[in-house]
Amino acid sequence: MIDWGRVRELRDEIGTEDFAEVVQLFLEETDEVAEKIRSAMPERDIESALHFLKGSALNLGFRELASMCQVGEKSAAMGQFETIDLNQVIAIYEKSKSAFDIGQKAESAA
Repeated sequence: MIDWGRVRELRDEIGTEDFAEVVQLFLEETDEVAEKIRSAMPERDIESALHFLKGSALNLGFRELASMCQVGEKSAAMGQFETIDLNQVIAIYEKSKSAFDIGQKAESAA
């Protein structure tokens, strides 16, 4: 679900202090997009929302979310909105956030 190698790589690239800020910003921005998706987003906005989530997820190592968003983004680009399960996208996002939080706490305790 989480690419911990990517997480460590990002932390090493930007430093521990800045990493915490990046994570906070990521979660704030993605929470906003997730909330828009939850509130019956217009079809015309789905592709860009999934593109944004995919990019953010790739940056922070949310591998499964990025993969799901990529598939959905392609479907939206072809107008195949009925094949996109936005509830599943949100569920994977929430699971990813939880797994990330648990992993971060475990790493801090080590």
